[in-house]
Amino acid sequence: MGHRIESELVANVLTVHVDEGQSVAAGDELVLLESMKMEIPVLAENPGRIAQVKVSAGDVVQEGEVLVIIDD
Repeated sequence: MGHRIESELVANVLTVHVDEGQSVAAGDELVLLESMKMEIPVLAENPGRIAQVKVSAGDVVQEGEVLVIIDD
């Protein structure tokens, strides 16, 4: 099923930096969130290929919501 990258808080999605099928390295920025006037980058924890992007810029996400799924 892949590695699920989840939001750690309720936030707005400012930008999505990856596309499905794209390869990423550990530490690459996947999504930029905004909450309470703070920008929070969401980074890849492991290298892999983007299997699914579940959000778009402008979306509001809840704590625990899946943002991106990365296959090993």
